[in-house]
Amino acid sequence: MPAKSKNRLRVATCQFPVEAEIAKNRRWALKQIEQASAAGADVVHFSECALSGYAGVEFPTIRDLNVDELQAATRDVMAAAKQHGVWVILGSTHYLDLQTKPHNCLYIINAAGEIVDRYDKRFCTGQDGKNPTLDLCHYTPGNRPVTFQIKGITCGVGICYDYRFPELYRELKQLGVQVLFQSFHNARQSVVSDRRYNIWKEIVPATMQCRAAENHFWVSANNSTARPSMWGSFTVQPDGALVHKLPVHKPGVLLTDMQLDHAYFDAAALWRESAMKNTLHSGKLVAHPRSKKVTSL
Repeated sequence: MPAKSKNRLRVATCQFPVEAEIAKNRRWALKQIEQASAAGADVVHFSECALSGYAGVEFPTIRDLNVDELQAATRDVMAAAKQHGVWVILGSTHYLDLQTKPHNCLYIINAAGEIVDRYDKRFCTGQDGKNPTLDLCHYTPGNRPVTFQIKGITCGVGICYDYRFPELYRELKQLGVQVLFQSFHNARQSVVSDRRYNIWKEIVPATMQCRAAENHFWVSANNSTARPSMWGSFTVQPDGALVHKLPVHKPGVLLTDMQLDHAYFDAAALWRESAMKNTLHSGKLVAHPRSKKVTSL
């Protein structure tokens, strides 16, 4: 097994065909945890709703979710994290009660097999909660960022549609995030075959490259491989360059050594802190009459 550096995270970005059958999802998760551990990974990252399946997509309503089976499968993943000594970022569904919609969540499981935190998707898709293919029909949104440390490296998380809101990533940057784990599910849904939405194939990687570069952090982004899937899982380095990418529709584990002491180019470094404090310009302003006359030559 490769030696683990304390200035580096070896991240296993995982993809497999997420299904309604929790048992199948569990088997994939356990297999990929074992595979990632054998390759020296520090953390194993799974996609949105990877263990539970996605309500409105894999199964019609949240009432179709077997909560007891899901919780038992989650305990198996926790045990695997402990057995292999790896952190696991697990996409799933967090049950609340029979009357309340659950959270679309990421469980943060440490290398001792403990859930140390949970991130609940903040921007769930939809508006009125009536469209059965959109989140708010099935899930309750969360309202807080989540950060945690692995080997002294500050990590943060996001889920799918959150990526459309740059404010969330500025918040994570202010919290000191160095590595972002973003779990997606751009697969199986009828909407991905709609030509109006085919830009997802390009816009998701491009947007995550932008989020990495503007905040100067690493990104691990993954997706389900269930057909039709719009894009394969990928990683981005802090200067915005895409490092590795898995093929679409093929299960796999993408290993990336995220080096934290490398001097990646940071175009915004000089002015990022002041911009986050709402000073939205560089350099020094001048009090000049010709500067103020905006309609003259």
